[in-house]
Amino acid sequence: MSDLTDRLAEGLPPGALVVDPDVTAAYRHDMADFCPAGTPAVVVFPETVEQVQHVLRTATALRVPVVPQGARTGLSGAANAVDGCIVLSMVRMNRILEIDPVNRIAVVEPGVVNAELSRAAAASGLAYPPDPSSWESCTIGGNIGTGAGGLCCVKYGVTAEYVLGLDVVLADGRLLSTGRRTAKGVAGYDLTRLLVGSEGTLGVVVRAVLALRPAPTPQLALAAEFPSTASAGAAVCEVMARGFTPSLMELMDPVSVRAVNELARMGLPESTRALLLVAFDGPDRVAELAAVGELCRAAGATEVVPAEDQAESELLLEARRLALPALDRLGTTMIDDVAVPRSRLAEMLDGVAAIAERHDLTIGVVSHAGDGNTHPIVIFDAADAEQAARAQRSFDEIMALGLELGGTITGEHGVGLLKREWLARELGPVAMELQRQLKAVFDPLGILNPGKAV
Repeated sequence: MSDLTDRLAEGLPPGALVVDPDVTAAYRHDMADFCPAGTPAVVVFPETVEQVQHVLRTATALRVPVVPQGARTGLSGAANAVDGCIVLSMVRMNRILEIDPVNRIAVVEPGVVNAELSRAAAASGLAYPPDPSSWESCTIGGNIGTGAGGLCCVKYGVTAEYVLGLDVVLADGRLLSTGRRTAKGVAGYDLTRLLVGSEGTLGVVVRAVLALRPAPTPQLALAAEFPSTASAGAAVCEVMARGFTPSLMELMDPVSVRAVNELARMGLPESTRALLLVAFDGPDRVAELAAVGELCRAAGATEVVPAEDQAESELLLEARRLALPALDRLGTTMIDDVAVPRSRLAEMLDGVAAIAERHDLTIGVVSHAGDGNTHPIVIFDAADAEQAARAQRSFDEIMALGLELGGTITGEHGVGLLKREWLARELGPVAMELQRQLKAVFDPLGILNPGKAV
């Protein structure tokens, strides 16, 4: 321990190295309540690329594992410490280095908060579309590590589609630059895409070149109440089949609706079996919203309420963003992130409800309905061993259901610790072997975020 701290201190400024166990304990885990977490030896807060390189060189020399962290808002245990590791917290590398309106790019350090980048881009008439629910606290480095999505993915896509280039410190301390600043570029293997979503197992992101878009017109939204998941699912399918591209299309089940009402007194309709939120941000948003409202009524909606202005629209969207913290207040949460084809969305929701009933558990579901990404949230008492066991069984059944419906075990949260054993079931032995070989190329000693993902 003393050798590790002494060698780390040689290349770090005062205050960048923390060994106090009362402080380091706060960096043991992310927001995945049900994943194991070890005890770090130290927490390091680098402020420069050179300091990150020093930490990785020291870790390689001493064979010490390194766990990169952002704001620890992740939901799969990917940022959880392992015993004796260096936790490498990137939150102090938080500068927006450049906003380029001509080339429509931003150059940022990994500790920049998503919402701060959005506001900086907006000042130049631009937008950075990926918007996870935790956008006011999650960092760009964490978004890149997990391949994060968000509420607007149905129209604008996910993080991977906006990362043009990366500077990454490898396990041995070398600095790798990938990608480009240009609108197009196909030189060599696409290492940038490989690194996005790799959960800190291949390298540590220290700089990112991100694509920006022209700022859209403010969104207008509606809320539609449905008497069944089948009718809500039919409305989603009809909206997409008719060629509409909403900027947002979210679905909340009765459990999540009640939880949000309890947290924020939103007055959402608790009698509904499925609450669909749809928004448009284009020049024809008023007409498109009206047309989608008619489609919802034709599919069986009992009530369709369009927002009268942007303020009401933002209130509806805030209700959706509050769903996770609202459900989290009800107990320990095990959060699934299963994406299925849009056409199977109702089957997924009904299947989750059956699983909840079978295991006598509360499971709330919120969904990015526009891209079929569901978030079943299993709520249980972690102090009750029998209930915790039922929660784990229900989680496994939800994973299996998603695969049976032609889906994937994670649409945007990543694998981390929570879904590691399910990754092999989805990918198969050949893909897993290639993934392990890639890991060995980037990290031959296996010190980068060991035990996560692959």
